[in-house]
Amino acid sequence: MDSIEEKRVYGDRAGAVTAYVASAMGIVRVRVAGDTVGEFGLCERCSTRDIAAGPAAVAIATDEDVRVLALEDGAGTNRSGGDGGDDENVGDASLATEEETFVGTGFGPAVAVGYDDDGDLLAADPDGRVACQAADSSEWTTLADETVAPVRAIDGDLVGTADGVYRVQDGGLNHAGLTDVRDVSAAGVPLAATTDGLYKLGNGWMAVLEGGFDTVGADPRSEPGRLVRAHAVTDETIYEYVPDDDAWRESDRSTDSVIGFSYGETTYAVTEQGAFLAGVGRPGGTAHVGSDGEWRTRTLGVRDVTGIAIPQRE
Repeated sequence: MDSIEEKRVYGDRAGAVTAYVASAMGIVRVRVAGDTVGEFGLCERCSTRDIAAGPAAVAIATDEDVRVLALEDGAGTNRSGGDGGDDENVGDASLATEEETFVGTGFGPAVAVGYDDDGDLLAADPDGRVACQAADSSEWTTLADETVAPVRAIDGDLVGTADGVYRVQDGGLNHAGLTDVRDVSAAGVPLAATTDGLYKLGNGWMAVLEGGFDTVGADPRSEPGRLVRAHAVTDETIYEYVPDDDAWRESDRSTDSVIGFSYGETTYAVTEQGAFLAGVGRPGGTAHVGSDGEWRTRTLGVRDVTGIAIPQRE
């Protein structure tokens, strides 16, 4: 698809969104509409450890600082102080301008970032310090000077570490169970990917699948207590949650390491090797990966990918 055709398609598609992919080379901005991957390009050069999106901003963890890109027309406070503008190519209410700038926040070196339900930004440094920057503030408030073990992931109010899951409560961190956690997902029903299985939080942590899991994700628009779209990854297998059966099923096998999921009109994923995956949706716009596990793939030309984030429209 040439650039003129891409602009026509993405201007006409109400469901078109912009995804941000973090890598060792920098941040790649990717235009997507349903399962069609369009224009993409590097919009910020930096080595990125993690990435997260709130309704008003995209945050990245780098070896120097937590940096934030403010989005035009998003809900919440423009914390990086940037001016937004109209994007004529994509019909998303929360898109950054073509002149995108990620601005430092003064946190210092970071290994993980995430947004909670209130739009507050959480970050962790290499020593395990976890801090919060409220949506209406530019100041960081320390929640814990150090955790027992290195932080591996943050999502919502969950912090995944080598020592287990912590939850943000009453201005601090409380240990919530499990050990050797590699990834967490807070939306709908809290999930944790660990070295010995995939767990969900109900009456305590309950095992869902056995084996070593590296990545887990769920649609952030999920209602509390309910999963609609969710995925988890082992070394070679992608599992998809099937809400009609309240069960997980094997969706696909891949030799590439899928390291992150995000959700829009369909399911999107990225591999460590730099492939962008768009799930082929079922008829009727249900936006699940197809029953045969089919993905459309686009190579982004970057390596050492660390995550994907799609700002969610209100």
